Amino acid sequence: MNYEVVEALGQIMREKNIERDLVWDTLKMGLVAAARKRFEVGERIVVTIDEDTGQMEMTSYMDVVEEIEDPENEISLEDARKINPDINVGEELVQDLAFEDFGRNAIQAVKQVVVQRVREAERENIYENYKDRVGEVITGSVQQVDRGNIIVKMERAEALLPWREQIRREKYRQSETIRAYIYEVQRSTKGPQIILSRAHPEFLNLLFRTEVPEIHEGIVEVKAVAREPGDRSKIAVFSHDDRVDAVGACVGMKGTRVQAVVRELNNERIDIVPWSSDPTTFVTQALRPAQVSQVNILDIEEKKMRVVVEDDQLSLAIGKSGQNARLAAKLTGWNIDLIKRSDLERQLMAETFGTETDDDESEILEGSSTLDQVDGLTPKMVERLSEAGISTVDDLKSSDVDSLTSIPGIGKATAEKMLATVQE
Repeated sequence: MNYEVVEALGQIMREKNIERDLVWDTLKMGLVAAARKRFEVGERIVVTIDEDTGQMEMTSYMDVVEEIEDPENEISLEDARKINPDINVGEELVQDLAFEDFGRNAIQAVKQVVVQRVREAERENIYENYKDRVGEVITGSVQQVDRGNIIVKMERAEALLPWREQIRREKYRQSETIRAYIYEVQRSTKGPQIILSRAHPEFLNLLFRTEVPEIHEGIVEVKAVAREPGDRSKIAVFSHDDRVDAVGACVGMKGTRVQAVVRELNNERIDIVPWSSDPTTFVTQALRPAQVSQVNILDIEEKKMRVVVEDDQLSLAIGKSGQNARLAAKLTGWNIDLIKRSDLERQLMAETFGTETDDDESEILEGSSTLDQVDGLTPKMVERLSEAGISTVDDLKSSDVDSLTSIPGIGKATAEKMLATVQE
C-alpha cells in the first residue's frame, strides 16, 4: 500500500461521486478477505490505513485453546506455538500480516472487491440522482443507435430512448445533441434504467413552459395536451389574467415561440386551443379549423356529445384519417359523434314521420352507428378505439392502417381486418 494507491482511490471517489468512507471500508473488507485466504487466519482482522501516506497495518487475533470449537476465532496450542513458542492456552495470538506477502492472486481479489463495490455504489448514486427527476427535460448526446433504440449519454449516466418513444421519421447520428423527457427510472440487475421519451404529451407541455415565460410564471396554464408525435398535436391553454391572451402568449410575436417548439419536434403541427370549463365551447374550439354549427350533450356521465357541422365542414372536422376529430376527443375527454347537418335532418325526419330511409340513408345511419355493432370487435378493442377518438363506424371508416396501429394494442393485421369489416 502506498501513496499512489491512495491517490487512485481519491480519484475514484471524485469521478464516481462516491463517499470516502464507503471506498475505504470496501478496501478494508477486500483486504480482510484476501488476508484470510492467503494466511489462513480467522475473521478477527483489524486493518488500519493512513489515508495521507498510504501506510497500512493488518493484525490478526485468535484465541489459543486446547480443543478448537470455533475455527474462525480459535487456534490450537500446537499451531500457535509454531508462530510464537512462548504462548500458552488462554492467551491471544497476535500476528502482523505483511501486505507484501499477499501475492498477485490476493491483490487481484482485493481489486475485484473494490471495483465491484464501487460499481454498485455508482449505480445506486445514479438511481438516487435520477429517480426524483422523472418529468424533467434533459439534454444529452447520442452515444449509439441500436436496432432503432437510442443510447443517450448524459452527465454521469446513460439513458435509453426506445423507438416507441421517438418521433416518427426522426433520424439521429452519433454525437448529435438530443433533448428528451425523463419518462421513467427503474432498477434492474444491470443497474438503473433511465427511460426517455420525445413522444410523451408532457414533453410538449415542458417545451412550451421553456419557451413561454407566462407559462413558467403560472399566468398561463396548459390544461390538456393531445399528441400524435411527429404529425400533429393540440394543446389547450388558459390564462389566469384577463389581460393576457393565452393563445397569443403561446404563439409569440410573429409565431416565434410556437415555431421554436415546432422545430424541436421535427415540424410537428401544433394547434393551440383556448380552454373552457364549458364542454360545448371547449369541444367547438378543439375541432378547429372546422366550423361547428351545433353541439348537443347526449350523456354527461359517459361524456358523449353530438356535434353538427355543415356538409362542407365535415371532412375538415374529421381531418386526414380522422386525425382532427381524434385529437379533439383526446384533448377534451369527450366522445364526439360528428354528423353533417343534412344527415341530421334526414334522421329527424325519419324519426318524426316514421318514413323509411332509402339505401343511401341506411348507409349513413349505419355508418353513424356505434362500434359495438361491428362484428369481431371485442369490448376491450372498442374501448381502445374510443379512447383514441374513434367512437362510430364512420370514424373507423375514415381511419387508415397507420393511424390505427398507432393505438396501443392494435397491430397491422388487426387494423387491416377492422377496415375490411367496416368496408364490406
